[in-house]
This record gives sequence, C-alpha cells and structure tokens, in this order.
Amino acid sequence: MPMSRPAGPTSSRAAPSAGGKAAPPLVCCAICGTESQQPVFRPLPIEQPPDLDLRPGERLRGTMSRWLQVCPECAYAAPDISRAHPSAAEAVHAAPFRALIAETTHPPLARRFLAWAYVLEETGALHAAAEATLQAAWVADDAMMPDLATQWRLDAVALWRAGPPLDVEQELRVVDALRRAGEWDAAVSTAEATLARHPPDMIGPALMLERRLANARDAGRYSMGSAMPPPSHRPHVSHQKLQAGRGFGDGLMGRFVNWAAKLFRRE
Repeated sequence: MPMSRPAGPTSSRAAPSAGGKAAPPLVCCAICGTESQQPVFRPLPIEQPPDLDLRPGERLRGTMSRWLQVCPECAYAAPDISRAHPSAAEAVHAAPFRALIAETTHPPLARRFLAWAYVLEETGALHAAAEATLQAAWVADDAMMPDLATQWRLDAVALWRAGPPLDVEQELRVVDALRRAGEWDAAVSTAEATLARHPPDMIGPALMLERRLANARDAGRYSMGSAMPPPSHRPHVSHQKLQAGRGFGDGLMGRFVNWAAKLFRRE
C-alpha cells in the first residue's frame, strides 16, 4: 500500500566527518527549521514473502527503526522530515500530538509511527494514516503488547474506512487487521464481501485463507505464502519465487514493492 508523501522543499547538507568516516547528513526539519543528523536509509532486498497485511519479510522487516526520521526539537516524524504538508506544523504543535509523543506506556518506536499517523490524519491523508497506525501495531506485536496491537489495528481499520473507497488489496489488509484483533464476524463478512468483487491475483486465495482462519478463531500471523496451495511434488515456480521473496509482478505483490519503494524514497 503506497504511503502518501507530503510535498515540500528538501534541505540537507553533509555533516562534518570524524576519523575519515562520512557522518550522516544534516537534515533541516520542515516544521521548526532545526538541523539534525539523520541516517540515510536504503531498503534491503526482500528475501521472504510479506505477511497477509503486507508487513514485509526479512531483511526489510528488521529495519523498522530506520523507516522514519525524527526531529530532535519538535518531534516531527516522517520518512523525510525536510518535507511537510502545509498544515503539518499546526498538527505538530497541537496538544494531542504533544501528549502522544509523551506517552511513556507506548514503545518509543510505536510513538514515532503514531505521531506520523496523527499528522497524516490531520492533513487529510486517511489511508496513509491507517498505514502508519498499522505499522505501530507491528511494533506492538514485536514488543509482545497484544492489547496495544489490537487497539491500533482497529484504529487503522477505522482510518481506512473513513477515507476514499477501498480497493481489494486494502480490503484484504482490513480483513487481516480485524481477524488479528479478534473481530471474527466482521473479518468473515468483510472477506466474503470482497470475494464477491472477484479479486484478482493472489488476493482471492488470501481472502479465503483469512475467512477460514477467522472461522477457526485463529488470530495468528500468516504470510502470503500460506495462501498458496501446497505443491504436489516439485514446487511450482510461483512457490519457489514467493518463498525466496521474488516474483513480485503485477497486482498485490507489485503493489507491495511500489509501497516499499515510495516509503523509503528520498527525493
């Protein structure tokens, strides 16, 4: 799912190096103008298939702490803090944003994604806000904080449904979020309604797997590879590619690669 990238000026310059080793560049915050060192992140190759909610497989999966930059002065968080929507400053200075970043019961990395989600929501990018909120839920998963993961998945669903009509790929992610949150009936009904739209590619099998898991009251994590029928003898080439994290062509897998590329692009 591509994340929205707010438009705005980019400003960065090289920081002084020490010992001959290049230091991270200085990036100027679009909100407060503070310059800070921010790592230059290059997404790693994807070697494993994504989860049903498109959380990437390794090696990209283990790099979440570097997906967003954070201003050390105003706490604005974004994939590129030198860019900001014209209304972002108002959101960053608002009391709910300040309270959010000060919430010590939430994992620090989750607060970063939630802060980005708040700015996106306040500037009208509801689907992108849902994406960032879901990423906070992934952090809660890793921290073994299931109550927070459930809360943020349901928040993500609400944001997706508050925005423009969803395509079938987005509906698959909604179904997965509902199932992972234990909303069994809602997950089944949403899966069935989306299947009635005759989804293409791997989305249909993934939705059928989601429906089966929801009916079984299974809230576990499953990959897109789990939605493929098992090979009878020798694995089909599509299995081999998916198991290796390759073969991302058109449709859902192509959207995943586009999502990753847009998320980490620094222009």
